[in-house]
Amino acid sequence: MTTPSSAARTAEEDRLIAQGVDDEPLANNQRTFTQKAALFVSVISAIYAFWHVFTLNVAPVETWAFRILHVAGALVIGFIAYGSSSTDHPARGNQNLIKILAALLTLPVLYSLYIVFEMSQIIARGEMITPEMEVNQFGIPLAIGALTAILASMFLRPAGNKFNWLDATLVLAVIASTAYLMVHLDGTAMRMRAGTPFASPGNAWAAMVGIALILELTRRVAGTALVIISVIFVIYSFVGPYLPGFLTHDGFDFSRFFSYMYTDAGVLGATTAVSSTYIILFIVFAAFLQASKVGDYFVNFAFAAAGRSRGGPAKVAVFASGLMGMINGTSAGNVVATGSLTIPLMKKVGYSGKTAGAIEAAASTGGQIMPPIMGAGAFIMAEITGIPYSDIAIAAIIPAVLYFLSTYLMVDFEAAKLGMRGMRSDELPQFSKMVRQVYLFIPIIILIVALFMGYSVIRAGTLATAAAAVVSWLTPFKMGPKSIFKAFDLAGVMSIQIITVCACAGIIVGVIALTGVGARFSSILLDIAENSQLIALFFAMCIAILLGMGMPTTAAYAVAASVVAPGLIELGIQPLVAHFFVFYFAVISAITPPVALAAYAAAGISGANPMATSFTSFKIGLTAFIVPFMFFYNAALLMEGEWFVILRAFVTACIGVFFLASAIQGWFWGAHANWVVRGVLLIAALCMIEGGLYTDIAGAVLAGIAIVLNKFFKGKPAPEPMVQSRGMD
Repeated sequence: MTTPSSAARTAEEDRLIAQGVDDEPLANNQRTFTQKAALFVSVISAIYAFWHVFTLNVAPVETWAFRILHVAGALVIGFIAYGSSSTDHPARGNQNLIKILAALLTLPVLYSLYIVFEMSQIIARGEMITPEMEVNQFGIPLAIGALTAILASMFLRPAGNKFNWLDATLVLAVIASTAYLMVHLDGTAMRMRAGTPFASPGNAWAAMVGIALILELTRRVAGTALVIISVIFVIYSFVGPYLPGFLTHDGFDFSRFFSYMYTDAGVLGATTAVSSTYIILFIVFAAFLQASKVGDYFVNFAFAAAGRSRGGPAKVAVFASGLMGMINGTSAGNVVATGSLTIPLMKKVGYSGKTAGAIEAAASTGGQIMPPIMGAGAFIMAEITGIPYSDIAIAAIIPAVLYFLSTYLMVDFEAAKLGMRGMRSDELPQFSKMVRQVYLFIPIIILIVALFMGYSVIRAGTLATAAAAVVSWLTPFKMGPKSIFKAFDLAGVMSIQIITVCACAGIIVGVIALTGVGARFSSILLDIAENSQLIALFFAMCIAILLGMGMPTTAAYAVAASVVAPGLIELGIQPLVAHFFVFYFAVISAITPPVALAAYAAAGISGANPMATSFTSFKIGLTAFIVPFMFFYNAALLMEGEWFVILRAFVTACIGVFFLASAIQGWFWGAHANWVVRGVLLIAALCMIEGGLYTDIAGAVLAGIAIVLNKFFKGKPAPEPMVQSRGMD
């Protein structure tokens, strides 16, 4: 029998819109395992994630060894968890032949692994390893087995969703190449000789196979765009002597190139340094938040606060997706996670499919620029520039506020133009109940406070993770040993994509450093700037967006920072401003046509045309294309200067964003604005955002003119409000 109290509780639960919104969606090539196999994979994944937390806080490991094992662990779990193609695609080719081929390929890889063991014994005895042993007995067998298995897994599609011998061969190849690097790391001073003409041949073979494995796993977890770009850069390293102009270089032989790529100037460089410390730690933090259902609370809180206002679900998407995107670090991934909830609700209250998808894409992308976590961008920027993380997080505050204020106004004006209402009170969570659970924000508050109290990022992230577990005891989702194990397991799997992408980006960064093409590109920017710095900045913007198209944010920024940022610094721009300029355009490449990953992911949910969705998301996120140019003219937007100057720049920029949203949406002072008013508002917006005293005065005058014009040449008034949403089904 149902008691009155239980019936009331059930009714309240039915009004919770977000349930399971932060559960990690499975990729279309991600395997599902039977019970025993699933437990085995979970144990490996959980150990991998826990090992990072333990190592970072309790028992540090030598830097190169730590990064090598970090990449190797991701490759092992990745090849186990992700198939070579979508699991719903039919098998092709003779499956028995594939099994026989795969079994045969394991033999040379196992032999190379045995040779590594023999090498360790030779080193222990203080004897020398011959080049023939490194090449003929280790390198060539490993390459034959691994590379053939990669090609076979790409072109001979194994049957079903099961783990197969081809992927087992790749796992063994990861172990063999990693074992070689670890055995030779200290005993033969590999770190000193790598990347020089004195590098051992075995080092080059192990690195070459390692790079091939990284590229293959990147193809599986992040698509082909980054792989194609990486392969082009690798080819460029060898064909440079035959290229004209600034692209030419002396070229490199096999041994020097590949041994260099697996150093702290390439795969083990800045991107892997960040993924092995800050990124993995904050993925664990995000997993703990998911396990305690804090993500659900974030979204329900946003619905309770903003759901009643006109276009309510869209405003919820702005807040909730921005907050979730800040934590999970991927624009397209966050679109899939939260967009599956917000996009249908936006369509329900009257937004078109393309607008609903565009709003979600713009909000999720904006999470990458929201402090304090900023996806992973802030950590990579701190690693590359040497600027303290806290300074970067503070500098990001005003631009993030401007971006989300603009997005919110775009959403609000669109709702006003269409005469939308919000959702009914009986469709939404009770705001009073959500306020009583505000303690669920404690882990994020602890993270922010710890960072600004001077704690290291690692220590602050660990404290926030522990706080998430403690806070869960105040909820129905108490985290015990089983939940904590599940959180570490989830973190291990969640980390695979971004770790692999960071390692792959390291290949490109290594090529840029080795060939010197980045420095030559900087000289070109300097030449352009002699005519116009604005043109040079525009050129840098285009390069950053092009590099970011089709690539995850982390890789896009890492590559653009190596190619574009040095040139901007040579122009005399401060390093913080230059890197923020590059970072913003790398981020918003996710909503920039023609290749807008976040917009395409949203279109898949909304059912709208992907290209139309990407153009609409570009319009909604237009502020992000303007603000970076203002960094160059007014560094106060990055919290640099006297407090009064910063405050004035912030206030006038907010007013400018209001005018900009009005101009783009054609809605001003409660009525449609004609093209003349919109043109005046656009100029006023640019003047106000620029931040100078005279431009602020000019912007204010133009705004007054726009008000007068809108009064005497008023467009059609707001339509009658639409009928409210009638339910959640």
